[in-house]
Amino acid sequence: MKLSFAPRTRAVRPRWLLEELGVPYELVRLDLDRRENTTPESLAMHPLGDVPALVDGDVTLLDALSICLHLADRYPEKHLAPPVGSAERGPYYGWMAFAELQLDPAVLAFHGRTQPDADDAKHRARLTAVLDVIDRGLGGREFLVGGAFTAADILMASILHLAHTLRLLDGHPRLFEYVRLHTQRPAVRRAVAG
Repeated sequence: MKLSFAPRTRAVRPRWLLEELGVPYELVRLDLDRRENTTPESLAMHPLGDVPALVDGDVTLLDALSICLHLADRYPEKHLAPPVGSAERGPYYGWMAFAELQLDPAVLAFHGRTQPDADDAKHRARLTAVLDVIDRGLGGREFLVGGAFTAADILMASILHLAHTLRLLDGHPRLFEYVRLHTQRPAVRRAVAG
C-alpha cells in the first residue's frame, strides 16, 4: 500500500487513519513547492498531480474521503467504522460526507485570505450554520457515531483543527474541545510529522 503525501494538505487525513490502523504502508512524500507532484512517477499515482492518492494493489483512490472509507472497511477488526448493516453505519457515512462536502469548503473559504471580501458575511453565515449542525450532532459527546472513535472523527477533527487554526471556532467551545481531544492522539503526531 502506497500513499502520496504532502504536509498541511488533505493527505494528512488518510495518513492519520493509516497510523490509527497500525498497518504497513509506504509514504511517498512530495514537496509541492518544488513541484514534485508533477513528475511522471507522481502523475502515475494521481493524474492531476494532487494529494492524496492511495495505491492498494489494483485499487487506486484519489481523494481523502474515498481513501478513508476504503481503509476503515479494509480493516474491520480495527473498529474504525461501524459494522455494515448496523444502525450506526448510515450516520457514519453521513458525517464522513458532511465533513468533506460541507465543512471543508466552508472552512476553505477563509483559508489564505488576508482581509475580508465582499462575500465575507455570506461565508461566515454558511460556516456558522455548518458548525451549528456539527455541534448539535455531537451533543457534547466525544465521538460522532456509536460512542467510539471512527474514521468519521478523523475527517471531522482534521478539518475542525484547520478551522481552529484560522480562528473560526469562536462561539463553539464544544467543537474546540472535540478538536483538542482528538488531536492529542499519538497517531496524529505521527501523521503530521514530516
